[in-house]
Amino acid sequence: MMRQDHLVAAGQLSRADVERVLDRAAEFDAALSAGGGEALPARYPETVLALCFYEPSTRTKMSFETAMKRLGGQVVDMGGVDASSVSKGESLADTVRVVEGYADGVVLRHPREGAAKMAAEFVDAPVINAGDGAGQHPSQTLLDLYTIREAAGLDDLTIGIVGDLKYGRTVHSLATALTEFDAHMHFVSPESLRLPRSVRFDLHEAGAELREHTEIDDVLPDLDVLYVTRIQRERFPDEDEYQKVAGEFQIDAETLAAAKEDLTVMHPLPRVDEIDPDIDDTDHASYFEQAHNGVPVRMALLDLLFQNHE
Repeated sequence: MMRQDHLVAAGQLSRADVERVLDRAAEFDAALSAGGGEALPARYPETVLALCFYEPSTRTKMSFETAMKRLGGQVVDMGGVDASSVSKGESLADTVRVVEGYADGVVLRHPREGAAKMAAEFVDAPVINAGDGAGQHPSQTLLDLYTIREAAGLDDLTIGIVGDLKYGRTVHSLATALTEFDAHMHFVSPESLRLPRSVRFDLHEAGAELREHTEIDDVLPDLDVLYVTRIQRERFPDEDEYQKVAGEFQIDAETLAAAKEDLTVMHPLPRVDEIDPDIDDTDHASYFEQAHNGVPVRMALLDLLFQNHE
């Protein structure tokens, strides 16, 4: 059982927590593969999960909804911000306190860093951070770790994390979680999109050795996993600054010519032009499987969090 009542940041998760979620996810994954939803008992027929998404989402939102329904539970959706009382000026604190009266758990995506942590202070029902601005995305990290474990293992791992390291919340969460494992991390980005100083400090404090690069070719031959991210256009305060780095890293067959045969290429999606479609049908590509892993991993996360509240 997890020790947490809420999941707002990857730093909450010990190695034991991660392994507990991933092991449970593997059980759900096997059951889904064997017989779909019919192979799973309805564990939470009276449980309702609220989805409060203040920003657009496809994979995270749909996989949480699918996960809850696979567990036998129900889902209520706040809908778009424009169609909710948020458009009337309602505060996040008031919204989550109201929603707690309708549901047994809250999945929150918000453009403001720290929003999930703040929301968790106002409610007893478990809050899961589904992305808070350029901050954290811990449930994405869990499915990323599950994908990595299946492909390459989590110890004696060499991983390159490429792209927008400044605004990429998936990167911040993943790097934090990997400090619990024997992982050698290489960070590749334009100088202007390096890891934020606060994240670098936290990684140093956790004992991680940071290796930063501006060229993929410097590290590609050594990598077991290449984790590619898009440039977060919506986070840039200035469009001109975005245009300076747009398309900086593009992975295609020629790029991967120097890679190990068993290199795993991942991406949290959506992609823009970071990975050429010619990679999709190669053995390297794991990003669609990565997205599919969102269902069993989020089933496991919900199961463990709800057990904590029984």
